[in-house]
Amino acid sequence: MTTSTEVEARPGDDVAPELDEATLVARARGGDVRAYEQLVRRYQGPMYRLAARMLSSRSDAEDVVQEVFLTAWRRLGQLQEDAAFVGWLYRTTTNRCLNVIRSRKPTSDVELDERESASATGRPERAAETSGQMAALSAALDQLTGEQRACWLLREVHGRSYDEIAEAVGTSSTAVRGRIARARAQLAEVMAPWR
Repeated sequence: MTTSTEVEARPGDDVAPELDEATLVARARGGDVRAYEQLVRRYQGPMYRLAARMLSSRSDAEDVVQEVFLTAWRRLGQLQEDAAFVGWLYRTTTNRCLNVIRSRKPTSDVELDERESASATGRPERAAETSGQMAALSAALDQLTGEQRACWLLREVHGRSYDEIAEAVGTSSTAVRGRIARARAQLAEVMAPWR
C-alpha cells in the first residue's frame, strides 16, 4: 500500500527521474534505446536551431540534424568521455552545416521563421518591425562566411565558450575570437538602421 506522498513505480511507467547527460550516454552506449531517445529529445531543438540559422533553410536543417543524430548513435562507442556528448553534437552539427554551405551554389534563399518573435508582441506594427529586423539579420548572417556564421551563432545564440567553438570548427581560440569580432562588426554595420 502506498501513501499519498509515495509513488509506486510499475513496469512500463514512464515516470523515470531526470537523468544527467553522462548517465544517459553511458546507458545508450550499452544499447539502451530509450536513453538515447531522451538525449535526442533533450538536444534536437538546440541542434536544429543552430543548423537552421547556419543554413537559412528548415529542410536542410532537418536533414542535417537527422543525419547528426543517426551518426551519433552509430558512433557512440567512439566517444571517449560520456560528459563530452553535447560538445560532440555541436561539433558534428557545425561541421555538417559547413559542408552543406561549401557544397551550395552561391545563391541561397532565406527561410528562417520570423513568426516566433513576431507573435510574442501581439501588436501588428511591432510584429512587422520585428519581422523586418529578423529578415535583415538573416540576410546579414548569409553574408558572413560559413566559419564566421558558425562561430558567431555558437557564441551569441548558443552560449558556447571560445574553446568549445574552437574545437567545434577545428581551429584555435584566437582564430575564433577574430572570426567573431569580424562577424560582429559586419553585423553591426548591416543592422545599424534598426537601432
